[in-house]
Amino acid sequence: MDLIKDIEVGASGAKEPTDEVRISRETNTGKAKKLYIESYGCQMNFSDSEIVTSILEREGFDSTSDLEQADLILLNTCSIREKAELTVRKRLEKFKGLKDNDPKKQIGILGCMAERLKKKLLEEEKIVDLVAGPDSYRDLPNLVKELDEGRKAVNVFLSREETYADISPVRLQSNGVTAFISIMRGCDNMCSFCVVPFTRGRERSRDPKTIVKEARDLFGKGYREVTLLGQNVDSYKWDSEGEERVNFAQLLKMVAEVDPELRIRFSTSHPKDITDEVLFTMAEHENICKYIHLPVQSGNDRILKLMNRTYSREWYLERVDSIKRILGEECGISSDMITGFCSETEEEHQDTLSLMEKVEFDFSYMFFYSERPGTLAEKKYEDDIPLETKKKRLQEIIELQNRHSLRSNEKDVGKTFKVLVEGTSKKSESDLFGRNSQNKVIVFPKGDQKPGDYVMVKVHACTSATLLGKVVDKERANG
Repeated sequence: MDLIKDIEVGASGAKEPTDEVRISRETNTGKAKKLYIESYGCQMNFSDSEIVTSILEREGFDSTSDLEQADLILLNTCSIREKAELTVRKRLEKFKGLKDNDPKKQIGILGCMAERLKKKLLEEEKIVDLVAGPDSYRDLPNLVKELDEGRKAVNVFLSREETYADISPVRLQSNGVTAFISIMRGCDNMCSFCVVPFTRGRERSRDPKTIVKEARDLFGKGYREVTLLGQNVDSYKWDSEGEERVNFAQLLKMVAEVDPELRIRFSTSHPKDITDEVLFTMAEHENICKYIHLPVQSGNDRILKLMNRTYSREWYLERVDSIKRILGEECGISSDMITGFCSETEEEHQDTLSLMEKVEFDFSYMFFYSERPGTLAEKKYEDDIPLETKKKRLQEIIELQNRHSLRSNEKDVGKTFKVLVEGTSKKSESDLFGRNSQNKVIVFPKGDQKPGDYVMVKVHACTSATLLGKVVDKERANG
């Protein structure tokens, strides 16, 4: 969850430096107005767009995936990198032509970019009518009313309590099998490179009863996998007067017990907070996936300190050892890495490569450092590593991760995995795809299986990104 990903290498299959974009689903229930929403960035943004859609559908909007048909166009934005904001500004240029042709169209900016730039968006981007931060989505009906009355509308108030716990999200572009559940909002970590604490506010956890209810409702609708989302899920803590305190390990157990056929994933973990209690809970429940995304960012202690990550190289490696000791060597581990952070030396870069050699991540998200306005690093440190050096170091990290990802997948050839079918392969209509517990994508020939089925698949080949197999026992997988 930490960052929009520049480069991803490994089991998930994405390699190009492109940002994922999600748009509205299509609904047509005869409501008076049409909403188009486009989402950028992390999984939390995609989850937030589902909340926004739910709120506005109650207020007389159907959804559309056609810009021309939309009365209200919303961009749910990310501020984690300059590239993300430039992408949004380019989209606004396209929308200008739409608005020139139809001045009644209303255009709004949601999310982290809205929170960071606030009223500047109305001034800089003349076509923007509405600006709403991540904690102000309940106020969207009032903001839209202001637009209808001919006024610009802004709400970027950051809340200490808002979790949207009572709102049932509308699942956008859903495959009907997997879904996100937001368990907390905000972040207290203050990593020096990160803008999230300033755009999403302080950390607050959602009532566990509402999380379990959402998971149970999704299972009843046919969903078979949920991902629990938070900027730092390991610091989840529900502490309400008169109620028993619930930590993340206890929440995992509660959701896992909804039904053994409901798979549980979570993102993102922080190395300073992930506990053995969480790992033992994962070990005790077969339906909690044996995969952990554990961002390291750097393998050098001085750089980690400058980043304010609050752990050391030794601490991180000890956490990896505990994961393998408690969950076994086959537990999937992925990471984030930033190269070219302020003042990073060649020797310190080599420390990141050596840490990668020790851990051998299954896949990773990798980027060179991009300074963001308002962060602690921007205020305290000089962004002094030349771009060419950043790119060179990033390429070395990518090449090493490619080798590790291929080696990891080669170890799985000949093994049989329980796979949750998610849909048809993008590359071939004759193949299906799904993921195993370790979050590796497995592609296999289509039979009588359907999305939501569990199948046992024996792997016979691989690439660095994907496992290739054949179904061997569907009945045992669903038993």
